[in-house]
Amino acid sequence: MAELSEVEKGSLDTLAEFGARVNELIPRLRRYARALTGERSAADDLVQDTLERAWTKLHLWRAGSDLRAWLFTIMHNVHVNQVRSRSAAATLPLDDDVADAPVRATQADMLEVRDIDTALKRLPVEQREVLLLVALEHMSYQETADTLGIPIGTVMSRLARARERLRMMLDADAGATSLKVVK
Repeated sequence: MAELSEVEKGSLDTLAEFGARVNELIPRLRRYARALTGERSAADDLVQDTLERAWTKLHLWRAGSDLRAWLFTIMHNVHVNQVRSRSAAATLPLDDDVADAPVRATQADMLEVRDIDTALKRLPVEQREVLLLVALEHMSYQETADTLGIPIGTVMSRLARARERLRMMLDADAGATSLKVVK
């Protein structure tokens, strides 16, 4: 077996490091994909498509840059492409589980999580993406802007509109579900 040159050894180390760093980010990718798609199987498919695209486009990644932002950008682009190419026929998920969020054992908490999930799904995609990246993934405004390929001012305005719209929807739902006390 031939000896590897120092350059080849260095690139193998880089690939191993890249793979290890990608593995660390998979739970975050899954969480964001689940929030984007709303269903487990579609989220798993989105993560797989994202990772496949990342490996095939590995030559475009700059060592030392923010791998998380790069992977989230790929996921965003893959998701947008999938939404655009989806057929008009609606498909019903076979496995419509509740989100993987930790839930206390009270019915009120479960209803609150369901209401938030429903309200998030009703947000426009552009607002939902920004809200999820900032609130769920704790990305800075600049990281979110870089990930989505939009100006930072657009991130801030979409985030403000998303928060306000979400607040209005949750307040409206709370008012509609209040029960009258009968004595």
